[in-house]
Amino acid sequence: MPTASVEENEEVDAAETPPPPPAPSSTKHTIAAILVVTAIAAAMGALFAIPPAAEAPSQKYDSALGEELPASAGLFDMPPIVTNLGAPRDTWIRLEASIVFDAKALPHPEVMAREIAGDELAYLRTVTLTQIEGPVGLQDIRQDLKERASIRSGGKVTELIIRTLVVQ
Repeated sequence: MPTASVEENEEVDAAETPPPPPAPSSTKHTIAAILVVTAIAAAMGALFAIPPAAEAPSQKYDSALGEELPASAGLFDMPPIVTNLGAPRDTWIRLEASIVFDAKALPHPEVMAREIAGDELAYLRTVTLTQIEGPVGLQDIRQDLKERASIRSGGKVTELIIRTLVVQ
């Protein structure tokens, strides 16, 4: 009989304690978390949305220069320049640039671009790596290249835009 009393005690304990609540599904939690994150992302996107651009002005504006360019201004992509630097000799540089010019004064920019590229190639061969390091060095080389382009073109090239400058 002792076994019967142990079984009766277990049945009484089981009847007194309520069954544990069913565990929520981890899939439901994942879907809820994704929905919450999506709603937050949509709200942030709406908050920081870029307004549509206004109509383009009749004259081009160069924000880097802070001046308006004439309507006859043109943009020409120069051929890439690849050369080694003056020091250290095993360091190479690749420059891709564009020139901004007055289309009325310079009817054939491709000829002038080749001449400017030759001048820039000769100049880059004299530059050392320490001269072009950091933001000040980049600004200095940009200014030097712009001056060389302006001098070579007789002032017909108003700006030289560096698109890429890679030093390896």
